[in-house]
Amino acid sequence: MQSELIEVRTGGREVVVDLTEECAGFVARAAGSGDGLLHVFVPHATAGVAILETGAGSDDDLLALLEKLVPRDFGWRHRHGTPGHGRDHVMPALIPPYASIPVIGGRLALGTWQSICLVDTNVDNPERQVRLSWLAG
Repeated sequence: MQSELIEVRTGGREVVVDLTEECAGFVARAAGSGDGLLHVFVPHATAGVAILETGAGSDDDLLALLEKLVPRDFGWRHRHGTPGHGRDHVMPALIPPYASIPVIGGRLALGTWQSICLVDTNVDNPERQVRLSWLAG
């Protein structure tokens, strides 16, 4: 298995960051023209990985939906950090910290509008790591 850790600067706000280009570059280096799986993992308790369309408002819609489903002002028992930080620790139960994407002929087998995205609602942690792992078929 080949693996690489990338750094992602998310800033001090809730974000959806498109990682597709970084993932495609890693796959090109690791897979050549082979088949297998790309595994994307976020080693953080307050971030997740989602496959979704970006640029057409879906990324903003996702953040708005998370605010409605898991509001910051809920009265979380987990209280360290900024107000509502307990929400950030619950979010990965809804958006898991990993995704596996098929690779066919050295290319990500994503649908036309699909992107691989880091979802980060934790405003206390402006820098994230994402582990990309290549599993040859």
